[in-house]
Formats: sequence, structure tokens, C-alpha cells
Amino acid sequence: MAADLRWNSAPSPTPVIVDLPTVTPQVTAQPTPTQQLPPTPTPTPDLLHQPPIIYYTQAGDTLPALAVRFGVQVDEIQSNQPLPKTGLLSPNTMLLIPRRLWNTTSSTHLIPDSEVVFSPSAIDFDTQAFVQQAGGYLSTYHEYLKSTGKTSGADIVADVALNNSINPRLLLALLDYQGHWVTGQPGNVAEKEYPLGHIERRYKGLYPQLAWAVNQLSIGYYGWREGLLTEITFRDGTSVRLAPDLNAGTVAVAYFFAKVSANSTEWLQAMDPTHGFPAFYTQMFGDPWARAYTVEPLYPPDLTQPPFILPFEPNTPWLFTGGPHGAWEHDGARAALDFAPGGSEGCSISYKWVVAVASGVVVRSGNGVVMLDLDGDGREQTGWDVLYLHIADAGRVPVGTRLKTGDRIGHPSCEGGVATGTHLHIARKYNGEWMAADGPVPFVMDGWVPHAGAEPYDGTLTKDGKTIVACPCGSPRQIIIREDHAP
Repeated sequence: MAADLRWNSAPSPTPVIVDLPTVTPQVTAQPTPTQQLPPTPTPTPDLLHQPPIIYYTQAGDTLPALAVRFGVQVDEIQSNQPLPKTGLLSPNTMLLIPRRLWNTTSSTHLIPDSEVVFSPSAIDFDTQAFVQQAGGYLSTYHEYLKSTGKTSGADIVADVALNNSINPRLLLALLDYQGHWVTGQPGNVAEKEYPLGHIERRYKGLYPQLAWAVNQLSIGYYGWREGLLTEITFRDGTSVRLAPDLNAGTVAVAYFFAKVSANSTEWLQAMDPTHGFPAFYTQMFGDPWARAYTVEPLYPPDLTQPPFILPFEPNTPWLFTGGPHGAWEHDGARAALDFAPGGSEGCSISYKWVVAVASGVVVRSGNGVVMLDLDGDGREQTGWDVLYLHIADAGRVPVGTRLKTGDRIGHPSCEGGVATGTHLHIARKYNGEWMAADGPVPFVMDGWVPHAGAEPYDGTLTKDGKTIVACPCGSPRQIIIREDHAP
């Protein structure tokens, strides 16, 4: 069931439609297997005679993702500029796209991308200081966590933001908007036990609520980025197609509120730019667009990954056990790959070494995590950073260590996060945004190129005509070896 849903009372700023001369298409590429195009919608009679939409590209756009969002085929997207078939498009490139969609959400951009991910705009934000100054329920709240014991509410928010690379300002604003935790007090038992509004017993408490929330934000944000998401469905069963020219940040917030709103009417109230969450966010933290102006676009269209080696020592067999999947929580950016050292079952610490895929400085080390900052500025919100997860405490490289390509980082284990067996979970981010392993800037290591499967953890690595299929089964067919000539 579809609904006519607009989140602003004024006429929606839908894509501009003008009658322009025909432009010769520059590309004929088809979407990658990870971006399955739905059947092209049959235009209604009034749309058949409409001139094309003029769309100006945004940072992070690719042709396959745009085709999915606009409900067209890739070769129907026209431009006077040459366009990469699968790579990043230059921001503000004018495209002409057939008008195929009707009854979508508003096109209004409500929150910048840089306010959703833990971007350079939040480098100097002090979560603990803000919470204490606000003086609300969160400032005195504590919760017991398995990894850190009795932990303050502010520290929980800061840790969840850092681990998931989600902007701490956004998490605090959602906590206050939904549960009145930051500047006030929860108004009832539901707000106290389920402060982000997802009422399900297994998500009772601050940390479970935050973990659930970042999953929803990530599904919206990265699903839009990767062309995997085109509509949202509300708890009352109503669904709506997302306006194709929205930005990822707005989709992230829209997706979250669709999951916690009782119905589409309540969702519209939350999304209202004048009286809903966007206005609340600005009142709490100032103009997000002013901050975005100083840091966006988060990555340039000519972005390339530095040369990476495989994350283990040469002539040592490892197993490729997990194709592209969630960077931290289960859902969201399919940025991570898994490798297991083999030779043992369960969660024993392996004697094998995990190594640096490139030169950099260690900016985080603890609780199974090592974060390697490649630009060397000591901040994981800028430039390229590589996450190593499940690194054992014994032998793990300390914070501040400068590593060269191939230097030892530590031993794989089950420490940190969720793991059923000893392995390495590795992912990349750039300016705080997780980068899809099989995206426009693929996670290539020693020439091995990842390809996502139909489901998270499925997928392959390919090089020189050889393909390794990801599987946690421990078969010899999953063996991968870094060669001697690698650095």
C-alpha cells in the first residue's frame, strides 16, 4: 500500500523539470551484481510525455545506484560529460533522467551526510562534556557492559559512536528527541527503558537501544549509497518510495524514524523540517549545514585507495571466510572482509600474525580493536583508516606506534565484538564513512578484488583469473596466501 507522504507543508522541491534538447548517452554500463535493478516502473500516461528530470550529482553517486533510485536503466541516464561506468561521479554534474516515479517523499535534504557519519566535523566534539553540561538523565546514568564493566551513559554513547563511526551529535539528539535523556528526564517507563523508541525486550537499556539505532541509521545511509534501498515501510504497513534525489544522511534519519513511528502521520511529524527532528537537531547543536560546508564532500570523485597488501605474513596460508558484510554491527555498509588463520577450532589465540596493509599510525588499540590511520594525523575521522577487529590483547601493537607496510599488528582471536571462531575482521573508512568492499573504490589487497554476494558474508576474491569463494567451512578451497614478492 502506498501513501502520499510529504514532510513539509510547503510545495516539495522536487527535481527541476525542463524541456532540453536531447543529449547523447555517454555510457551503456549495467549495474554490478550487488545492485539489482527492479523492473522499470510502467509510467503513468501523464509521465510518458513529461520532459526529463534535471539532476545534479552528489558526492558518492554512481550510475548503478542512481539507476536504482530513479527506476530507470543505466543507459537511459544522459549527460554531456563522460561518465564512469561504476566509479564515483563528480559532484554537481548535470544529468537528464527520465521521469518514472510518482508519489515519492519530499526531496528536501534534512541533514547532511557529515552529520550522520563520524566525519571531520565532529573531531573536536566532546560527548562527555556536552552530556555533563546538559545535566539530564544521561549525565548520571550508568550501565554494566561485559567489555568495560560499570560504564557511564556518556561513555556508552561515545564508544558506540566511535566503533560504528556514527556522529555522536546525532545519537545524542535522537536520545533527547525520543526519550528526553540528555537535557531532561524520561517521562515514562517506556522512555526510561527504551530511550530510542524501539520497544522490544532484548533491546532494553541504553547500549542495546543505541546498537539497534545505529543499525537502522546504517541501513538507511549505506543502503542508499549502494543502491540497495528505494522505499521505507512503516509499522502500520504503509510504504512510500523515497525521492530519488535525497542525500544519504536524510535517508538514514527517515529510515530510523520509519522504524520507531507508530504510523506514517507520526513519521511525518518527526521529519517536519520546521517543527520536527531537523529543527530539534539545529536547536540542540546549531546549524548542521554550516558545519557540513567546511568538510563536504566527504570524498572526491577521483578518490583511490592506496596500495594494500593482504593483512598477513607471506607464505602463510589463511582462509577467506567472509565476503563483504557489516563494518561493525550486522547491517549497514558491507565494508568488511573476514580471514581465518586456520589450524584450530573455536576461539583460541592463533600464533599467526596480522600485519599492516599499508603504512600508518595506530590511533586505537584495545578491546580487540586496532585502528590504523594512514594519513598519520592521529585522527580516525580524516582520510583513510583501516579497522582490525578480533586482535588478541597479548602481542597487540600499542597506540602511537608508527607502522610500515607489513609490520606486525597482533594475533587473531575472538576478542572484541561477536565471533564464533578465531578470525580477522578488516574494514576501511574514509573521512569517517565506511567504504563498501565491492564499491566504486574496491577493497583491493595484493591484486585480489572482492565481489559481494547476494547476502552479507557471501562473495568472492578474484585475481588473475583465479576465484576464491568465501566460506567459514575451513575447506582448502578457501586458502589464500600472500606471495613472497609482496612488500
